[in-house]
Amino acid sequence: MAAIKIVLRKEQKKDGTFPLAIRITKDRKSSFIYLEYSIKEEDWDATAGRVKKSYPNSARLNNLLLKKLSEATEKALEVETNKTVVSASAVRQKIKPTAGATFFAQADAFVERLKQAGKYNQYTSEKPRLRHFKEYLKNDIAFQDITPVMLERFKAHVMSVLKLSERSAVNHLVAIRSVFSHAIRDNIVDQKHYPFGKGGVKIKFPDTTKVGLTVEEVKRLEEAEIADPKLQHVRNLWLFSFYFAGMRVSDVFRIRWSDLQDDRLHYSMGKNNKGGSFNIPDKARNIIEQYRAFRDNKNDLIFPELKGCDFQNRFATDRTIAFKTSAVDKCLRTQVAPLAKIDKTLTMHIARHTFASISGDKIPLQLLQKLYRHSSITTTVGYQANFINKDTDDALNNVLNY
Repeated sequence: MAAIKIVLRKEQKKDGTFPLAIRITKDRKSSFIYLEYSIKEEDWDATAGRVKKSYPNSARLNNLLLKKLSEATEKALEVETNKTVVSASAVRQKIKPTAGATFFAQADAFVERLKQAGKYNQYTSEKPRLRHFKEYLKNDIAFQDITPVMLERFKAHVMSVLKLSERSAVNHLVAIRSVFSHAIRDNIVDQKHYPFGKGGVKIKFPDTTKVGLTVEEVKRLEEAEIADPKLQHVRNLWLFSFYFAGMRVSDVFRIRWSDLQDDRLHYSMGKNNKGGSFNIPDKARNIIEQYRAFRDNKNDLIFPELKGCDFQNRFATDRTIAFKTSAVDKCLRTQVAPLAKIDKTLTMHIARHTFASISGDKIPLQLLQKLYRHSSITTTVGYQANFINKDTDDALNNVLNY
């Protein structure tokens, strides 16, 4: 077994003191971990490996050194129990990982990868969540020191101190889990230190309420008297999304004239690259015709939000989509909804909820999966369950109909 000992290093500082260090010796080779304390040589008992009483607060410092020695010995034993061959430097790495192997060093690498991959939305959401975790801990930390108990306390902190929702708190844990997964994949940390899943923290999102517009509200939106061309355009974007089964706004912005072929709209959903085509409803065709005068060529975008974007730069494109979506949603909420006498919060994503709500159980799940471009039917079942209320409504009415 490696020999672990507290020693005084013969490296005199300018103030005449010498640094204390943990020495790890294995197979006659030694490695050192420097502690944060240095003392004069005459205050050190080399034989006993402790500070003499001549040093101020010697008892307190000796207790600290004993604790450090115990922790180092425990971790060295853990390494040697799991591996048949181990060096002094390997034991040192276990006791004090290099900066690149600590959690927040890997967290920085993780968010930088997101940026390099052009994942703007994930980058801008994960970065502040990981910053909150760092502010909570105040210092960097080794992966093996992140425990389920610590994560549960951090979750409570997010909700009670940061005043964020339970769903947001769970998303903070997901960000931490992602850093762990990347570090494990890169062989930075051992799988056994993973604090999630069986025996650890289980990620479970709270149920959320998804509300769409009713048929009557959609009709009011279609028929509302709107004179401002800007607001007419915003309404067109929402209706276009709804007419194509709640197409995601990022895909609406990307639709080109070349995607219209043989009276069908052909496109691949940006989220999962699922391809397919739709017959173009007459209502959608009427919207498209309003933009034909602005067409430059067959590869031009139908809607103007992303015109001029460098689509090779995914990060910049996704950032533009986020900004444009925010502006469109604001117009829908504050100006279009009142004109259409709609009290519900109106956003582009509500178009997807609206289609799901109106379709209810009228369309087979397999067809809905194709319309939504879901990769799994399970996703469709879970999503549509938010909008199918007939059975529960009938059950409630049967009880109250007395």
